[in-house]
Amino acid sequence: MFELYKDKSKKFRFRLKAKNGEIICASQSYTTKSACTKGAKSLILNSKKKKSFKVLKNRSGKLFFNVIAGNNKVIATSQGYKSESSLNKGIESVQKNATIKNLS
Repeated sequence: MFELYKDKSKKFRFRLKAKNGEIICASQSYTTKSACTKGAKSLILNSKKKKSFKVLKNRSGKLFFNVIAGNNKVIATSQGYKSESSLNKGIESVQKNATIKNLS
């Protein structure tokens, strides 16, 4: 499910959550709800393309991924994962859960 919300600075963001409520990935900030919704729709579109996922390591050595739009902007960022297999499950979860029916 997608969750659209306002952060502390009153900007709009979205989170993609798995059925168990765990956050799979989260967006950048947007100034309007409309722009945030467009960002979520971009995640839906781009998550179907394997090349849209860029795998990186954070400072503590955990793997994470960014989902990248066609304009090379980051749409959403995942949590950190300890193993490559966990990271791959996270990517599969985005591909499975980022659907238009989950954007209400």
